[in-house]
Amino acid sequence: MHWFYLALAILFEVAGTINMKMSEGFTKLLPSVLLVVFYICSLSFLTLSLKQIEISVAYAIWSGLGIMIITLIGYSFFSEQINGLKIFSILLIIAGVVLLNLSGGAHAQEQPKAEETDVQAG
Repeated sequence: MHWFYLALAILFEVAGTINMKMSEGFTKLLPSVLLVVFYICSLSFLTLSLKQIEISVAYAIWSGLGIMIITLIGYSFFSEQINGLKIFSILLIIAGVVLLNLSGGAHAQEQPKAEETDVQAG
């Protein structure tokens, strides 16, 4: 379920960023309101995902995939330029996320709290 929460956090972050662009510096009411709502939802789901995913891994995935998706949306819908350096940078982000997952941090088991360990030992 924690990966589902992380996916929702990413989707809401992307929706918030799109509305940030569409708000034109908070001059348009509906996109301005939606950007706040979507970011609150994003951070809420990110927080829920942190119950089972290490913060370093969750945040890297959340920000990395968000950057990748927003870059593609910016190019496709907002006529933003994309070049070889941007593509290379996105590939580095993807490689970083993959390496973080391979490091085992994404699948870490919950460790007993220090108090629980002390009680069991004593």
